Amino acid sequence: MRKVAMLLAFAVFSAGVISCGQVSSQRTYEGAGVGAAVGAAAGAILDKNNRWRGAVIGGALGAVLGGTITEIAQRAATEAAMANKPVEYRSEDGRQRVYAEPVASKGNCKIVKTNYYQDGKLVKTEEREVCP
Repeated sequence: MRKVAMLLAFAVFSAGVISCGQVSSQRTYEGAGVGAAVGAAAGAILDKNNRWRGAVIGGALGAVLGGTITEIAQRAATEAAMANKPVEYRSEDGRQRVYAEPVASKGNCKIVKTNYYQDGKLVKTEEREVCP
C-alpha cells in the first residue's frame, strides 16, 4: 500500500511539473494526454504483479514523452515557417526524428508539413498552418 501511495504522489508531482514547465500549447496538452493514456494501458498490461503500479508509472512516463514529442514538433514547425526552410530534430540515439518543411503560403501564414519518423520509418505526417 505504501508503494502505491508513493507512486500516486510521483504521478501527481509529475503532472504538476508538466503543467508548470515547458508545456505551452493546447496540442502539447493533447499529446501528453494521449501519451498518458497509452502509457497507462501499456504499463497495466506489462506489470502483471501490480497492474495499478504499472498503470501509474506508464501513465506518468507516457505523459512526459507524449508532451515532449508534441512540443518538439510544434517548435520545428514554427522554426521552419519563420526561417522558410526545413528544420529537423533528432533524438540523441537517432531512433526518432521530426522533419518540418514549409510547403505553401496562405496570406501571412505558412503551411508546414511535419513528418515523424521512428527507426527510419515514416509513422505520421501532418500539415499545420503557422502564422506570425
